[in-house]
Amino acid sequence: MALDDTLRKKLIASVEHGFAEQIAYTQDLIRLQSVRGDEFIIQDRVFNELRNRGYAMERFDMDRGAIERHPGGSPFSDDHSRAPIVVGTHRPRDEAGRSLILQAHVDVVPPGPESLWTHPPFEPVIEGDWLYGRGGADMKAGHAANLYALDALRRIGLQPAATVYIQSVVEEESTGNGALMTHLRGYKADAVLIPEPEDEKLVRANVGVVWFQVEVRGLPVHVREMGTGANAIDAAYRIIGELRILEAEWNARKAGRPNFENEEHPINLNVGKIEGGDWESSVPAWCRIGCRVSIYPGVSAKEAAAEIEQRIAKFAREDSFLSNIPPLVTFHGFHTEGYELPPGSEAEKVLADAHLGATGKKLESFMTAGYLDTRVYALYDKIPALCYGPYSQNIHGFDERVSIASLKRITTAMTLFIVEWCGVELATPE
Repeated sequence: MALDDTLRKKLIASVEHGFAEQIAYTQDLIRLQSVRGDEFIIQDRVFNELRNRGYAMERFDMDRGAIERHPGGSPFSDDHSRAPIVVGTHRPRDEAGRSLILQAHVDVVPPGPESLWTHPPFEPVIEGDWLYGRGGADMKAGHAANLYALDALRRIGLQPAATVYIQSVVEEESTGNGALMTHLRGYKADAVLIPEPEDEKLVRANVGVVWFQVEVRGLPVHVREMGTGANAIDAAYRIIGELRILEAEWNARKAGRPNFENEEHPINLNVGKIEGGDWESSVPAWCRIGCRVSIYPGVSAKEAAAEIEQRIAKFAREDSFLSNIPPLVTFHGFHTEGYELPPGSEAEKVLADAHLGATGKKLESFMTAGYLDTRVYALYDKIPALCYGPYSQNIHGFDERVSIASLKRITTAMTLFIVEWCGVELATPE
């Protein structure tokens, strides 16, 4: 439905009216330290917030077997979260509009040394336009926006005239299995909107991600005789050098990829963890490196993993030390494909109109070189998958923060989008 100016102004005013409460709720979510595996309490809070608003509720666990059988499933490990997925469902009296999934994740990355934060990471602080706190930008601000965009309709006596699923998932920062689980559970709609912190832009393309570990074993001796031993840490550095060459080759393959060829460095290899050795005065007998690398849409995680294994094996055969004790390569965590959003969908047009109405600016789109749950809906549900959210700084870093003014604009745009995409009817009397 096309929004008349009177209704648009009412919706903008309604978002404004509830915004202080929205910020307070976002701060409550930040205080709940939902690093991987510790999301039970925050999911209880989300469940209760949705249930108290009258949504039909479901809470369910990961189905490991179903995920492992699916081509988009990532490997499980001992670190995999066992926290449940939470879904609240709005059902209209008359299914007259187009259905929608509003999704967000509650898991956050570890904060790192607290001494390097200006404020304690899980104590949300407002300074000027910025709301600080681990996970506030990525993506508890967006999580709250899903709820409060719908609240803005209720506040003026309206509700969506179509089914809306409000999904709260885990494992977004590690495997993507939480979003995949909602797909496997059977939740599907005509479009999905995920308000990740994307600088008020629409994500046009998104890389896939592969996590892997390389273990090198050596021969320990006393350092006075180190020439007779084999230093596993030194060997691991040689492998990292070869992986950097592979990274450069993958970046060179950007040619002919419209969403990537103008990016200076679309494929990033991150050596995120390294550990090894047992004693400063012993030549180290072992070393493990943990890596994350991105892949282009259309390249399967299986294909990428095979190329990584083959490249390390070839390098090892030509290395005097590694040829005798080949390194062990294992894959864990992310094992996901990327996606590209074709331009011109009706959902994108509606979002562009909503963004213009909320910000007064034309909606821009871009490629982002990180993982996003929208890949599940784009690749497997084959529906318009819209990732669009507020300005932020330092996500995954120290002093992570989200712009409060931007969050208000995004919540307003989401509210306008819901009205135009789903249509509205009078709210069900309580």
